[in-house]
Amino acid sequence: MERHYYSVELGDVPRWLIETPTRDSGEAFDEPWMFADGRILPDLGPLAARIAHPGTRRAFDFSVIEAAPIVSEAIANVFRTLAPNDVQLFPVSIERESERYFVVNAIKVVDAIDEARCLEVHHYDEPSPDYPGEYNWIYGLRIDPSKTEGAHVFRLKKFKIAFIVSEDIKNALERIGNLGVSFERVTEAPVLH
Repeated sequence: MERHYYSVELGDVPRWLIETPTRDSGEAFDEPWMFADGRILPDLGPLAARIAHPGTRRAFDFSVIEAAPIVSEAIANVFRTLAPNDVQLFPVSIERESERYFVVNAIKVVDAIDEARCLEVHHYDEPSPDYPGEYNWIYGLRIDPSKTEGAHVFRLKKFKIAFIVSEDIKNALERIGNLGVSFERVTEAPVLH
């Protein structure tokens, strides 16, 4: 049976806006985008995040600029249980919040984009030597599930902005609820409008 996967997107729901996590001291990281880079990170020490704009507190959201996945302890437990080899979880204190939150760092990167089945792909106008062949943006993203190497959570080679989860993860997250994200299936033919 083919496993289905979903791209986790910002949800169209009222939500708070959380700034990119920093060191607990407030010092920014040299690479604030590191949580979307798909690599194992060293122990970062205590992390903190400020609320950029108050709103409805959500159990799963992305930070405002670098789109770091930030989740409640219940959501972190889903990743810890169903995808222990695919993620790192870093505790993060959010200002004025007593509940524990975590940054989810997907540590797997797979080369699974099925460009022929995507609705529209855009490469950078001027290829960067740092990011050869990277996509600027993809509409109607589709992946080949046979190339996911059995991962439940991963980033995509050449399009790391996409945070992909398996159907098992998606279903478990939806059972918890109060999500600031939505899920777009990426393993079916795109719908033409």
